[in-house]
Amino acid sequence: MREFSVSSLPEFDNHELVAFFEDKKTGLKSFVAVHNTNLGPATGGTRYWNYRSEREALRDALRLSQAMTYKCALAGLSYGGGKGVIMANSHNPKKRKFLIAYAKRVNLLRGNFYTGEDVGLTTEYVNTLARHSKFIIGRESLAGNPSPWAALGVFYAISAGLKAVFGTDEMSGRTFSIKGVGKVGSELCRLLYGRGGRIVVADINQKRIKQIKKRFPKVRVVKPGEIHEQRVDVYAPCALGDEFNAKTIPRLQCHIVCGGANNQLSTSEDGRRLQRAGILYIPDYLANAGGLINVVAELDRRGYSWKRVRKRVQNIQKMARKVIEFSRRQDTPTSEVADRLAESIFRKKSKG
Repeated sequence: MREFSVSSLPEFDNHELVAFFEDKKTGLKSFVAVHNTNLGPATGGTRYWNYRSEREALRDALRLSQAMTYKCALAGLSYGGGKGVIMANSHNPKKRKFLIAYAKRVNLLRGNFYTGEDVGLTTEYVNTLARHSKFIIGRESLAGNPSPWAALGVFYAISAGLKAVFGTDEMSGRTFSIKGVGKVGSELCRLLYGRGGRIVVADINQKRIKQIKKRFPKVRVVKPGEIHEQRVDVYAPCALGDEFNAKTIPRLQCHIVCGGANNQLSTSEDGRRLQRAGILYIPDYLANAGGLINVVAELDRRGYSWKRVRKRVQNIQKMARKVIEFSRRQDTPTSEVADRLAESIFRKKSKG
């Protein structure tokens, strides 16, 4: 580490804190990035991923923590954006030792960063973290797995998109393609399938595909490289980010893009590209905020309440409608409208 300047990285956006945690005994290498805490302490999951380099891991932490600030603001939460990343193969036998060492490092931030489940971690691993840190959220005994709530938020956002494009949010007979049928994608598939949606899926993990076909026999399967070219009403990316760019957008054959993946746009220009292509894009951090809403509910002084969580998640639909309305009125990409709305919230409220 430290062979490059953090502030020189393109993802750096005046982040308040960037910490590199290393534990020689276990071999742990991890980053925590805190973007902005104007609204409250930072929150964001910890990603356990086999990064190719420290630079790649840090750039991911910077990008994801920034998105968390915007996500918290639009979701109406009194928290800021943060993200943790651990550099390790998900099948590493030292995983629990890594997590224990990492939890102890999180404690050093003294409540300025709350974290929990993300890619590469499960609720079981969150419980491991929680046994060694009081700044862990999403524990099995309370909020638990955030994925069903994340999928529900995407479902509500899709509903807003359908209403805007087709004049009705009726899903029966509508066509949907889902890239990635992991924790969020499979749950979204269940919700859409239950409403009579005709669904196409793709995933690099064949075990997941077999499970989806067993649960939902009418689902059609295509190769991962073909999923974004399907002629559908809604395309829902639910895998990793960097989905849309100058090469992939011209190949899309959908009316709406709305999914659970983070950082779907490769650059800010891609939001404008989608608008010019006549595709309604529901910003990722708006659509997928349900999981975050669920886990931070553990910090509510009144105690965790799934009823309050559901009400907040339902508000994603209202915010999506607001973003779409502003976008059409101002002839501005939805990505830019959402950014401005979020910034007006977290920049307006400053500390001190």
